[in-house]
Amino acid sequence: MEQPVDFARRERPRFYRELDGFLRIPSVSANSKHDGDTRRAAEWVRDQLQRAGLVVEIFPTPGHPVVVGEWRGAGPKAPTVLVYGHYDVQPPEPLELWETPPFEPSLRDGRIYARGAADDKGQLFLHLKALEAHLAIRGRLPVNVVVLAEGEEEVGSPNLVPFVKEHRDRLAAETVVISDSSMFAPGLPSLLFSLRGLAYFEIHATGPSTDLHSGAYGGAVPNPANALVRLVASLHDEGGRIAVNGFYDDVAVPPEETLAGIRALPFDAEEYAEEVGTTASGGEDGYTPLERLWTRPSCDVNGILSGYTGEGAKTVLPASAMAKVSMRLVPDQSPDRVAALLREHIDANGHDGVDFELVELHGGRPWLAPVDGPHFEAAASALERSFGVAPVLTGEGGSIPIVMEFEEILGANPLLIGFALPGANMHAPNEWFATECFEKGIETLIHLYDELASGQ
Repeated sequence: MEQPVDFARRERPRFYRELDGFLRIPSVSANSKHDGDTRRAAEWVRDQLQRAGLVVEIFPTPGHPVVVGEWRGAGPKAPTVLVYGHYDVQPPEPLELWETPPFEPSLRDGRIYARGAADDKGQLFLHLKALEAHLAIRGRLPVNVVVLAEGEEEVGSPNLVPFVKEHRDRLAAETVVISDSSMFAPGLPSLLFSLRGLAYFEIHATGPSTDLHSGAYGGAVPNPANALVRLVASLHDEGGRIAVNGFYDDVAVPPEETLAGIRALPFDAEEYAEEVGTTASGGEDGYTPLERLWTRPSCDVNGILSGYTGEGAKTVLPASAMAKVSMRLVPDQSPDRVAALLREHIDANGHDGVDFELVELHGGRPWLAPVDGPHFEAAASALERSFGVAPVLTGEGGSIPIVMEFEEILGANPLLIGFALPGANMHAPNEWFATECFEKGIETLIHLYDELASGQ
């Protein structure tokens, strides 16, 4: 008798064609010129869920729409699983660094290249196909399932928390499954136990009322660009420690067994640095790269804009300057507290004649999970069935802001199972998703629904 995994293997050519169509939709949530594309991506998800056999509705929000699909045929006594993912993607720029156009998927060397291939269209797609396989072969699922797909994750999910609160009864679940992260290494899957939070800012510096000639005014009037870079430099000390007063007051120290587990993982710092073309010496002194990524906060400049940046010379003293700065947070830090501390730092390190303004763009709290329970055991079993090896426990340096809210608002146990590989260029040119992980990811999620049903 054919099983759902057999169906998924038989239908792989179609699955690849369908994913290709999904990835061609430029659903860039940060750019209003793509609002129509974002809506089209939501409708694409709706159509896929409907064809699989779920009851689906698109909900408007003040921003991009939310798609909710439901299958409740397992009955009121069966567990309910909430599947979360997002159909929006990061802007593809700089376009000139892509080997193939970002919204024209290319399959080469065992990888699918396109914006959104790994983050998060490709991984959301795995869930859609796992559900389809179950329903196509068995006509039912072993658990009740609700799929929640949003279109604003890449801009901080500003409308998702109000939506979850408003529809908490409809979204109620024992477990929320999220695939928006990476495996530890090729052939070695992982389960996440932590996510760093985020506090994202713009720092604006303004001085003269207009740009000035640097020969006529340079050295006689304040330069906002000079003042901004001095302020940015003051955010770290020489050892890479964040120099904002009080910043580390709320940083929780992980248990020693957690640190020991991190140190025991097969990780080569030099190889890690070589993959991205740098050295292994960056970051806070006294910690390994994995400890920095998973257990320590960070502060990084994401962009600086000021003055003349075109070809050739223009001797201008700029009237203003702006820096985008992100801080990754760990338990027990909060974005609001960090914002207050950064304001105090700016006030204490400002420059006469230059005005500074701190603009909060978005943020999210860090998350830390207990690494036991039936949902963890179900996921570990499903991964081992597909990959042939038990998963390792890992943290994640990035942020998924909604995880804490799912836990607090719905009382659900978050289960983070990612299938991208390290170096997949999420948020960067030439983003890719390994075909092996694509295929085994679908099979893992097929197994997961069975495992969650048997483990409750």
